[in-house]
Amino acid sequence: MKTVSIDDVPSNRRRGGDIRVILSPATVGSTSGFMGTLRLAPAEVVTEHWHPYSEEYLFCVEGGITVRLDGRELPLRPNEGVHIPIGVKHRLMNDGDRPAFLVFALGPLAPRPELGHVDTEVLPGSAP
Repeated sequence: MKTVSIDDVPSNRRRGGDIRVILSPATVGSTSGFMGTLRLAPAEVVTEHWHPYSEEYLFCVEGGITVRLDGRELPLRPNEGVHIPIGVKHRLMNDGDRPAFLVFALGPLAPRPELGHVDTEVLPGSAP
């Protein structure tokens, strides 16, 4: 058993924002899911995707975002959480004027990491 700091893991910006998977099979040997953080600056997004094997729990710590779930937009404000069921397309948007900080957890794990996410859009400004 060990602790892992947000500073111990690299930032993943492939889908947008600053995503850091802190507790995972790679960092702590977890077998049922993983947990991490997301920072979104104003006007940043996490592109739409879905999870074929995992449900996601998303909790807003600071700032606020809009979550699009299968086309339906919901505000997510500080101290609020949302459950994203398996198979639901979701996109996260910081349409406010302050940075947002969120914590997420997903489980169960996909049989292989490359099967964990299905992207349905490309990050604006990146090559397809």
